[in-house]
Amino acid sequence: MGNFGVHQLRLVNPYAVAFREARSAVGASELLKQAEEYKTVAEAVADCAVVVGTTAGRKRALEHSLLRLDQAATDVRQNLQTRRVALLFGSEKIGLTNDDFSHCHWLLTIPTQKDCVSMNLGQAVAVCLYELARENKSQLTPSTPERAAAGVNEQISQVLLEALDKSGYIQPGSEAACQNKVRRMVFRLGLDPKDARVFLGMVRQIVWRLRQGKS
Repeated sequence: MGNFGVHQLRLVNPYAVAFREARSAVGASELLKQAEEYKTVAEAVADCAVVVGTTAGRKRALEHSLLRLDQAATDVRQNLQTRRVALLFGSEKIGLTNDDFSHCHWLLTIPTQKDCVSMNLGQAVAVCLYELARENKSQLTPSTPERAAAGVNEQISQVLLEALDKSGYIQPGSEAACQNKVRRMVFRLGLDPKDARVFLGMVRQIVWRLRQGKS
C-alpha cells in the first residue's frame, strides 16, 4: 500500500495478535498504526460509494459482474476522481464469502494460470494497486455520476428487508439468501445520494404503515 500511494487500511475482525504485533516494511509502520478495525464488512465500507470485491472466480456461481484486473482498473480509477472506493480482499484460506460479495457493486479477478489460481494476499494487493497506480493521470476520462455511500445502501436494504418480512414475502429458512439478494439489487441500482435518501424515506414509510397494521 505504501509503495503505491494507498494509505487507508481497514480490517474486519483481524487476528489481533498477528495484526497488532506485525512488523511492517520500512516506511510503512505509520500505515499499520493508523489502520482501522471493524466488526463487519458493512461497517467498514459504509462511507464508500463503490465497493469492488476480489476473487479467483473459479468454480463459484457469481451473481456479480466479474472483470479482469486490467479492465476493472479503468473503472476504479475513474471513480476515484470523485468518490471513495473500497477494494475488498478476503482471507488467503477462503477468500470472500457470498455475504461479503453482497456488499460489492462488482468483482475483479487477477488472471492467473489455471493450475495455480491462489495468490498470497500481500502479492494480490500489490498487483492490484500497481495496476491502479500505473496509468498516467492525464489519460483519465471524465468522472462518472456520484453514487450514494454503501452505508446508505445498507440502510435501504435493511429497511426493505423488514418490509418484505412483515409483508410475508420472506419464507422461513430463506432469510440469509434473501438478504444477499436484496443487498445486491440495491447496490446495482447505483442510486445517487439524493435519490437514495428519498428511496429510504419511502421504504421507511411503508414499514411504518406495516407496523401500524400489526399493532
